[in-house]
Amino acid sequence: MPDSENPYDEMLKKIARMVEELLRNLPQEENARIIGCTIITNGGSPHFTRNPNSRSEENDIPIEIIDSPDMLFVTARLPSTLHTAPYADITAESLHIVVNERRIPVPVSCRIDVIHSFYQVRHGVLDIILKKKKVPPRSTPAESG
Repeated sequence: MPDSENPYDEMLKKIARMVEELLRNLPQEENARIIGCTIITNGGSPHFTRNPNSRSEENDIPIEIIDSPDMLFVTARLPSTLHTAPYADITAESLHIVVNERRIPVPVSCRIDVIHSFYQVRHGVLDIILKKKKVPPRSTPAESG
C-alpha cells in the first residue's frame, strides 16, 4: 500500500526489485560494469561526509548519508584492497565503519534502533540501513491536588 506522504513509494519499490533482479542476472562478461546500486524510496536528502580522522584523501572512504523521517541510509565506497572483512559497528548512540582494522566514525543525529538496523557489503559498497529509535514523549508528573 502506498505511503500517504509519497504515492510513488510502492512503484519505486517495484522498480528497485526489478533493477536488483536485472543486475543479478547480468552476464559476467567484460561489458558488465555496474559496481553498486541502491534505490532508496522513502525520501530524504543526501549529504556527503568525509572521515574526520583521515590525513589524506588517498586513505579516505567517501560516505553518503540520506536522512529520512524514520531511517538513516549510509553508503560507503570501500577501498579496492581489503585485508579484513569490512563491517558496520552499530550501537544505540553511534555508528562506526570498520575497514582494514580502521574505525571510521559516522555522524548520526539520532538514537538508533539497533535490532531493526542492518548492513550489507556487495560489489565494493557498504550499505547501512539504520532505523531511528522513536523517543517516547516525556510525560509530566500529575499534580496532586
